[in-house]
Amino acid sequence: MFRFAAAPARAAFRPVAKRSFQTSRVVRGAHFEEGVYSNLPFKVHNRKIPFAIVFFGFFGLGFSLPLVAVWWQLKKSGAFKN
Repeated sequence: MFRFAAAPARAAFRPVAKRSFQTSRVVRGAHFEEGVYSNLPFKVHNRKIPFAIVFFGFFGLGFSLPLVAVWWQLKKSGAFKN
């Protein structure tokens, strides 16, 4: 009975084919612009609309939308009448 229970444990110790690293090398020689904000995929400086306005507008709308929806539904149901 225990012989069959140990079979999966023995299977874990079987030799596995080793990974070969004989493939071609990765070409590395590209030079990119370095410095502050160069790692960002969007422009931060010299924008027509400042980045802070876009950032706070986007997240402000995203976080306030559910709150406004709840307020609207409560107002329609008459929960704010005294």
